[in-house]
Amino acid sequence: MGSSSILRRGPRGFKALVVLVFLSSSLTYGQVGPLTPSQKAHQVAGDVLLGAMPALALGSTFIWQDGQKGAYQFSKALIGAVVLTYGLKLAINKERPNGENNNSFPSGHTSVAFASAAFVQKRYGWEYGIPAYLLAGYVGYTRIKTTKHDGLDVLAGATIGVGMSYLFTKRYEGKKKLGVSSGFIENIPTIGLTYKF
Repeated sequence: MGSSSILRRGPRGFKALVVLVFLSSSLTYGQVGPLTPSQKAHQVAGDVLLGAMPALALGSTFIWQDGQKGAYQFSKALIGAVVLTYGLKLAINKERPNGENNNSFPSGHTSVAFASAAFVQKRYGWEYGIPAYLLAGYVGYTRIKTTKHDGLDVLAGATIGVGMSYLFTKRYEGKKKLGVSSGFIENIPTIGLTYKF
């Protein structure tokens, strides 16, 4: 099934892509040594964000109601990031820091997370992109913390993800329906979200 046939199938094609991402990550999964409880918590959080970040990026296109254009742009960016990442993994064949296999370079989790974050930032602006990039950065951190990747793997994954989203994403020109604000209540930092109907 080619990337163009996935895109032509609309939401079903995107679901197939998400399943493909999860299957490809699970096929290369298997820790060589035991993880500490802290490492295990970071691993679980990184794995959850691997699925949550693309879902949030795709969900953002429905929040702004910008039609299929945003979803189509995100699908192209995500497919490009996944294909390039796994192509490089096979071509470079670099051993992971924990020694479990030779699929270390670049980090797939990081490329998916940064493709999602960069899509949100480029399409809808920095006020939404900054939190998305913070989550993506944490995904990269979890990959290093659990000895799945080193810094170079994570940096390459981030570069691929951002590059693909910048290549395929255009700025959204419609009215923004979601607003983000921050402040303090009794010296406690707060973040507020507003949605205009």
